[in-house]
Amino acid sequence: MTGDRTGRSGGEWPLWEVFVRSRRGLSHTHAGSLHAPDAEMALRNARDLYTRRAEGVSIWVVPSTAVTASSPDEKDAFFASSADKPYRHPTFYEIPEGVKHL
Repeated sequence: MTGDRTGRSGGEWPLWEVFVRSRRGLSHTHAGSLHAPDAEMALRNARDLYTRRAEGVSIWVVPSTAVTASSPDEKDAFFASSADKPYRHPTFYEIPEGVKHL
């Protein structure tokens, strides 16, 4: 069965990823996942599930289908050091005489 515009397939609600910024934090961190029919309900459910002790100041909900992630199988190649890529280092460039701060 194909999904409708909310991402539902076979009567199931779409999955949402929840990110919460704590009172002491500067960035949002992944708190978990939940199912909800739409973004508004996902936001409300995320508030109820992941900020019970009033520790959050901001919540993001993102449809799981919108998240693109690297593959664990390709971790070695994907996160390889750039040391073997000399073109990424400015050693091939000569600094012009008039340039004082570069």
